[in-house]
Amino acid sequence: MTDTVKIISPVDGSVYAERPLASGVDIETAVIRAQMARRAWGETTLAERQKIVSHLVDALLLMNDEIVPELAWQMGRPVRYGGEKGGVEERARYMIGLADSALAPIALPQKDNFTRYITREALGIVLVIAPWNYPFLTAVNSIVPALVAGNAVILKHASQTLLAGERFALAAEQAGLPAGLFQNLVMGHADTETLIGSGQIDHINFTGSVEGGRRIEKAAAGTFATLGLELGGKDPAYVRADAKIEHAVESLVDGSFFNSGQSCCGIERIYVHGDVYDRFVDEFVEAASGWTLGNPFEADTMVGPMARGSFADHVRQQTEEAERGGAVARLNTRHKLDVPGSPYLTPEVLTGVNHQMSVMREESFGPVVGIMKVADDAEAIALMNDSPYGLTASIWTNDLDAAAQLGSRIETGTVFANRCDYLDPGLVWTGVKDTGKGGSLSEIGYANLTQPKSYHLKRV
Repeated sequence: MTDTVKIISPVDGSVYAERPLASGVDIETAVIRAQMARRAWGETTLAERQKIVSHLVDALLLMNDEIVPELAWQMGRPVRYGGEKGGVEERARYMIGLADSALAPIALPQKDNFTRYITREALGIVLVIAPWNYPFLTAVNSIVPALVAGNAVILKHASQTLLAGERFALAAEQAGLPAGLFQNLVMGHADTETLIGSGQIDHINFTGSVEGGRRIEKAAAGTFATLGLELGGKDPAYVRADAKIEHAVESLVDGSFFNSGQSCCGIERIYVHGDVYDRFVDEFVEAASGWTLGNPFEADTMVGPMARGSFADHVRQQTEEAERGGAVARLNTRHKLDVPGSPYLTPEVLTGVNHQMSVMREESFGPVVGIMKVADDAEAIALMNDSPYGLTASIWTNDLDAAAQLGSRIETGTVFANRCDYLDPGLVWTGVKDTGKGGSLSEIGYANLTQPKSYHLKRV
């Protein structure tokens, strides 16, 4: 009997889709096909690769009307947001265009009778292990530049969002990519780790949990495959006394609750200067009260269910622990669908929090945010750094010089000023500490998906 994976929809608990797991023979065959396709793909020009991958993006974007309800059924995002089309197009188009400069040979000054230059060559086979929370945006960060750079790609998508992997595969087929160059495999953890440990994968890009990252590092040990790991996060914001409060409130409410708080760079903790703390909290709570929980197919729903009931229960436990420690729930309006075990979780704002509470130090990945008063910049920086994670941090101020100076002291991969929860494809997406290693997007993303090769040619 063939093992299968079922997508249990958070909308109503039904089985939305079921797919068979790839067999060992299926996986071995996929690797052989990828190796063969990659050799031929590497002989095409960069311009041709850019053209074909652009067609893949076109094909994917044309599926958006079907993708939007699929996302709601698979992971609960309200249809009002229109899927991930805008971000996918922005990142993909940018990375395709960037390849001309990012992959151009580096010529060194002439030296005697020598010609010297450095090229960047494809690594080989790239394994992309994509998450469910942004199933297209996170995957496109690696898939598009990997293909443009000349690699073959095997995609292993999260079990919660298997249909996203099928959409990529269909787009690749419609775009005319060589057979075997891009393949979507449905695999369990054990088979994925076996594939990584086989020595036939040249680069692994994984977005997921810290524990998942550790398992991948262990599986890859001794293979010399390169790794890109984007793991946990507990992204902070600091609102200085000179911040434009209205703008900060609007942006930070969105950053805290969009996608039901299930964003790698979502805001999970906010530190506010004492001079503006009361005003900020009052306005934040008022704005947050408009983020209504409900069925993701209803037009007025701003917050849909979390992907799984267990994820929601984790946030419930954090909130309850904080309240027992003296925190105050400022919204305190539980939706009728919000019951233990349910993926439907009402957004919450907590004040009276401190760093003895897990909600301020451990990843929540849900629609809850703690707001804490600070006396000055020094206290804010110390608290922002009091975390095992470091993906992004945002500073809200009218003084951008101060933001840059403070940012240099924050242990994080990206520093924002007066914005949050956004990826600029021109900037590398990376993290520090337990958030991971490596980086995607920007020219650095291409560097991580290729290997340098030096030419040292002497005239005689």
